[in-house]
Amino acid sequence: MKDKSIVPTQREKVMREDDFLVSRTDLKGRLTYGNQIFIEYSGYSEQELLGQQHNIVRHPDMPRGIFKFLWDTLHTQKECFAYVKNMSRDGSFYWVFANVTPSLDAQGKVEGYFSVRRKPKSQAIATVTEIYTNMLDAERRAGPRDACDASLAILAGLLTQKGVSYESFILSV
Repeated sequence: MKDKSIVPTQREKVMREDDFLVSRTDLKGRLTYGNQIFIEYSGYSEQELLGQQHNIVRHPDMPRGIFKFLWDTLHTQKECFAYVKNMSRDGSFYWVFANVTPSLDAQGKVEGYFSVRRKPKSQAIATVTEIYTNMLDAERRAGPRDACDASLAILAGLLTQKGVSYESFILSV
């Protein structure tokens, strides 16, 4: 369970160039595996992470719409890429470029999800920070019931304006 007493700080943990944060979850998003680098950045012990929702590291600066988009994409058995700002147990944050894929069993049925995150490019962080700020503002204005739709409308408008798909945009940032 996410500890609501954790207060976000302005302290950033910058990933090393050769870092790969790896995790697996079950179908409900509960952590079943985290590599040592993921554990290091999260600030939790392996025992504290396993069985918890992956959103235990979710930073409040992340729009809900991004996670709705991610889950909607995964439910179509497609991979999803996203820039994500995570929060460590001590309130510090770290940015990742995530690739999340469905894990399939021998019959081709989704049995969980696999995520590999690496260090994002600094110019990408600047770009998505502005977009995420606009998405969060839309979520706040819309209220909890309509937050995701309002947030995703901001993202859809941006993609339409640029004339690109989400994947083309996110991989080009």
